[in-house]
Amino acid sequence: MSAESDPRLSSIPGSSGLDDVSALRLLREGTIEVAGRLVEATNMTLYCSIRLDGLIAECVYKPVRGERPLWDFPDGTLAAREVAAFEVSAATGWRIVPPSVYRDGPFGPGMCQLWIDTDPDADLMALIRSRDPVLRRMAIFDAVVNNADRKGGHLLPLPDGHIYGVDHGVCFSSEDKLRTVLWQWRGKPLPREAVNVLARLEREIERGRLGRRLRELLTLAEVEATWERVRRLLSTGIHPFPSEDWPAIPWPPI
Repeated sequence: MSAESDPRLSSIPGSSGLDDVSALRLLREGTIEVAGRLVEATNMTLYCSIRLDGLIAECVYKPVRGERPLWDFPDGTLAAREVAAFEVSAATGWRIVPPSVYRDGPFGPGMCQLWIDTDPDADLMALIRSRDPVLRRMAIFDAVVNNADRKGGHLLPLPDGHIYGVDHGVCFSSEDKLRTVLWQWRGKPLPREAVNVLARLEREIERGRLGRRLRELLTLAEVEATWERVRRLLSTGIHPFPSEDWPAIPWPPI
């Protein structure tokens, strides 16, 4: 199969030419060297280099031991939730979450994610108010994974127009917790392409590889709730409305 016919072998935007297969192998098996800490992050977030068989890239490593306890998510589960978000992203084909794995590292097990170089001239405030179709996919993805913290600063716009999303540690709660700055499509009919993707996700979670993988990373109740959110989107056929029982926008929004 050629690179043109297999999206896993096409270059990952913002990653210096790596494809998904090479990136995931590098992240799983490479040697991590810590270069520094991203001090603005709530949990321990380390900027690292990673090397394997002549390949070298930058990555973000978030060890479980550096996670701060939260009242509404079980301790020590945020890294696995980040990887679960990548698995859902990969299943959609939308490449919303950069390649991410759960592995051991210099400070113990945690999440390791490919570093993405962003557009330094991007205007985040203008972006989050836009109706960019790439961003619309992310809004649908967030509804599926029940993202409780889609801030503007969690968007990684690239010069070619692609947009990644990061920081998915507070996703997949079995209770509705969607908080996002991307409400501009609320109540609007879902695009046909998104409906097709959601139908595929429903099948994959119920009886496919995605469901098996999510059960390795989340509780059974959380996997079932994810499946139910997909079914709800398919049933209503619209983007969700903000909850009346839960703050709709994260703080700070950027």
